[in-house]
Amino acid sequence: MKKIFISSDHAGFKLKEDIKKLLKSIKLNFKDLGPVNDNRVDYPDYAHKLAKKVKVSKNNVGILVCGSGTGMNIAANKHKNIRAAQCFSTKSTKLSRLHNDANIITLGSRLISKKKAFEFIKIFLNTKFEGGRHLKRVKKI
Repeated sequence: MKKIFISSDHAGFKLKEDIKKLLKSIKLNFKDLGPVNDNRVDYPDYAHKLAKKVKVSKNNVGILVCGSGTGMNIAANKHKNIRAAQCFSTKSTKLSRLHNDANIITLGSRLISKKKAFEFIKIFLNTKFEGGRHLKRVKKI
C-alpha cells in the first residue's frame, strides 16, 4: 500500500493545508510531517525529514511545498534513492513519473495556482513508471 508523506516550509504552508484537504476528499491517507503553522522555518529541515520517510519503501511517495519548489527539491535529492521532481506543468509531472520514477513531487506555492497544484498531484499519484529503457537510466542515478 502506498504511503504518502507531505511537508512544507512557511511559504508553502497554506498550499500544503489545501493539498491535505484534497487528499482527504479523494480518500487518500497521508502523514503530515509539518510544520504546524506558517511561522518561519528552514526548508531543508522538512525536506530531509520527508526524504528519510519516503526512502524507507518503494511504495512511499512525498509531496513537498516551498515558495519556489527548488529549495525542497535540492535538499530532498541529496538522499540516496530519492528522485524528487520539481513540477511546473502537466507534462513535466507526467514525465517525472513515466521516465524518472520520481518518488517526491516538489511544488512552488509562489509559482503555481492551487488548481494547478491539485492537477499535478493527481497526475503524480496516478501515473506509473514505464520501466523498460528508462529503468537502466534510473539505475544510473
